[in-house]
Amino acid sequence: MMWNNANRNITPLTGNPLMLRQSLVVTAFTLLTLVAGGKFSGAAGADELSKVPVFSAGESGYPTFRIPALTATRSGALLAFCEARTGGDWSRIDIVGRRSTDGGATWSPLRKIADVPGAHAKNPAALRQRGVQPDEITYNNPLVIADRTNGAVHLLFCLEYARCFYQRSDDDGQTYSAPVEITATFDQYRPEYDWKVLATGPGHGVCLASGRLLAPVWLSTATGKNVHHPSVITTVYSDDAGQTWQRGAIITGEREPLIDPNESQAVQLADGRVLFNIRSESPPNRRAVATSPTGIDAWSVPTFDEALVDPICMASLCRLTTTADSDRNRLLFSNPANLERAQGAVTPGGSRDRKNLTVRLSYDEGKTWPVSRVLEAGPSGYSDLAVAPDGTIYCLYEH
Repeated sequence: MMWNNANRNITPLTGNPLMLRQSLVVTAFTLLTLVAGGKFSGAAGADELSKVPVFSAGESGYPTFRIPALTATRSGALLAFCEARTGGDWSRIDIVGRRSTDGGATWSPLRKIADVPGAHAKNPAALRQRGVQPDEITYNNPLVIADRTNGAVHLLFCLEYARCFYQRSDDDGQTYSAPVEITATFDQYRPEYDWKVLATGPGHGVCLASGRLLAPVWLSTATGKNVHHPSVITTVYSDDAGQTWQRGAIITGEREPLIDPNESQAVQLADGRVLFNIRSESPPNRRAVATSPTGIDAWSVPTFDEALVDPICMASLCRLTTTADSDRNRLLFSNPANLERAQGAVTPGGSRDRKNLTVRLSYDEGKTWPVSRVLEAGPSGYSDLAVAPDGTIYCLYEH
């Protein structure tokens, strides 16, 4: 799929004028020094962040842009993806993208990325909800993986939360292969878990040192609220550079120890294990974590990380450095770190206001998070982190 006007046209869309107009911006900073108060500081010691709008509400007729996915390629190009929405989760949605070759200062024109040929049917589960239109087809949950072995870019996305597709780029995100359906991989779960809704990521997956491509996913039987509940989490993976995809083991079910676990992030630890960081609706309102020696099976029982408060929102987790390329191991984590709610009662496991987007730093592979920096004190939601080859940290987030 080409990044050019000849091959991709954006059709103007109209949406509910009362709907929140949400944009995505990218912020960049360099982690070179640690100053008093546990704040990240840039090379010159300044506390300023470079913030650039990437997807702006109302652009090309889309009232809302949500669900960010970001990666830095081996050459240093930044690839940003998101959902261009006309309404809520089941409205007409396109997956769009932009590319930057100057560290996020400027971006290529908006391009529609996911486009599956043929007629498409609305997910039957969605039609049980009030206001869902059967002719509004939704593409959802972009998940991008930068291949550390060959420089390829791998993209997974969903259609109607019912089908999953895969695309690949071998030219630094300038063109993509035609979408290939991999829903059959998810059908392998049905004897164990008869899902009606599937979702990749969202955000970024991970390429392990072995070359394995690993994508966090979640599944739902769609018998609970908003058709996304209850849910379980798992991974799908490829050991042949994206040619085929296999299912991993279900990490945890619908209930204890986690209630409705869903959007998760993965990172490979220095000892080779895979750390999973999990969103759920459990009473502690904390992120949960589990580990696996392979990223596909033998998962530990999830436990809550008391340092990572969670208003019930997608978060991001990524590797910054290892002792192989720096003086120490470093992991990064971002989410809206808030447990307050401006209106209504606060209940255990209930949602809080999405604000105070914060990035945290760990020196001990996620055991503790002693350093933090607020990127956006006000309303802010989903985020995705990426690290360029020069060590610059980027965060694409909802604002």
